[in-house]
Amino acid sequence: MTENIQISVVVPLLNEAESLPELFEWIDKVMKTNQFTYEIIAVDDGSTDDSWAVIENFSQKNMCIKGIKFQRNYGKSPALNEAFKMTKGDVIITMDADLQDSPDEIPGLYKMITEQNFDLVSGWKQKRYDNAMTKNLPSKFFNAVARKMSGIQLHDFNCGLKAYKKKVVKSIEVYGEMHRYIPVLAKWAGFKKIGEKVVQHQARKYGVSKFGFDRFINGFLDLMTIMFIGKFGKRPMHLFGLLGVLAFFIGFVISIWLGIAKFAFNEYSMTDRPIFYIGLVMMVIGTQLFLAGFVGELVTRNSSERNHYLVEKKIV
Repeated sequence: MTENIQISVVVPLLNEAESLPELFEWIDKVMKTNQFTYEIIAVDDGSTDDSWAVIENFSQKNMCIKGIKFQRNYGKSPALNEAFKMTKGDVIITMDADLQDSPDEIPGLYKMITEQNFDLVSGWKQKRYDNAMTKNLPSKFFNAVARKMSGIQLHDFNCGLKAYKKKVVKSIEVYGEMHRYIPVLAKWAGFKKIGEKVVQHQARKYGVSKFGFDRFINGFLDLMTIMFIGKFGKRPMHLFGLLGVLAFFIGFVISIWLGIAKFAFNEYSMTDRPIFYIGLVMMVIGTQLFLAGFVGELVTRNSSERNHYLVEKKIV
């Protein structure tokens, strides 16, 4: 009879060979202290150091440790997506491998899911040990915009330490760089009880951060993508069709007005007036937007290759 797994801990990583032994031992200690049944799914996202060798070594010592090794670097979102498919626990907890997320937070997160019935709980690092100018201030601005646009009142969307009900991770699809907005994806999937927990943030002990300033730019673009997909993903004609009709109508009105001015009032040639070209361009753009809506309706969310990744090895 298969033992029920209470917690699945998902750890995406890139070149974290130094921190993994301490992290695995720390998680194991927390689980045994609280008598949790658990599994750890470590996803090696194309590391060039000995990360996979460390995972293989620890998996031989501890059957609870499992792994996925990507053939090349795909990013954090694909790593989470593949791990979510593999999880068996009732509660799934994600954390980074750099030891800045504390495994001691696991029991508290687990209780919020199981006892307070949250669908998703996001960590909130009130006190951070990152650089104030390059990370903290941009992060605060980024989170403020994300709160405003999504309507989800979280202080730290980008915190890697999160907890989910099993049905949440089995219901959402994480691709591109959408890992920052899993709460938004969950909300659009119908999971409304989303909370947060103040968690401890620790200074990086080994190595350097793998994320640059460009993640904030990409983050805003990803947020716009998610908002579009959430509202118009299954009905793109409602957006493109509306814009197309408006643009075509404006262009058509301009053309009618110029035609009346030319033939009824015998004013100078239509093509001598700059507004003629504006009207013509508006009609062309309107037609294109309208056709884009039709095409969008045909291809919406039908790409079978969107989440196809080359997995070199697995430990199950």
